[in-house]
Amino acid sequence: MSQRISDVIKQDHKEIIACYHRTVDANYYDEIIRFQNLFIWELARNVAAEELVLYPAIEKAVRGGVVVAEKDRQAHQRIKEQLKTFQHTHPSNPQFIPIIKALMVDVCRYIDDEETNDLMKLEESLNGKDNNSLAKSFVRTKALVPSRSHPKSPRRPPLETVFSLVTAPIDQMADMFRRWPHRDQTVK
Repeated sequence: MSQRISDVIKQDHKEIIACYHRTVDANYYDEIIRFQNLFIWELARNVAAEELVLYPAIEKAVRGGVVVAEKDRQAHQRIKEQLKTFQHTHPSNPQFIPIIKALMVDVCRYIDDEETNDLMKLEESLNGKDNNSLAKSFVRTKALVPSRSHPKSPRRPPLETVFSLVTAPIDQMADMFRRWPHRDQTVK
């Protein structure tokens, strides 16, 4: 089945937003922690995959793409710094909700800009085959990137790629000891 990069990324964005709502709407610490972990996991992987796959594609295919990608990298840097703070904040901390809400303000602002501007510009410059290939690459890359925020990591390939390949297994090992939502708890 042929997928477009915009559809794949928009679906990712919906999952991030759903995880956010489940986190802030949860009633018990255990449930909050489980959805906090899922939210961090979803957002960190989306950010990393966009930086490794989407931004180089924008730089290459979109007129003025280097400027667009740099603007997006700067927005991602702010998000990664906020996410790093949030991933070290326990739900019992009185700042827990204000921190995630401030983070989501920036995430939603970024999502809106990306979906209404960047993805449209990119798709206008891609043929169907290249679009599908980029979508597949994005999905594959998400499986190989870190699942936690690392704001001090390199911001451009190839160093960013190397850092991701080294860091991802460490994050994934730690994920084995984190609490996650039960299978019957949906985020959609």
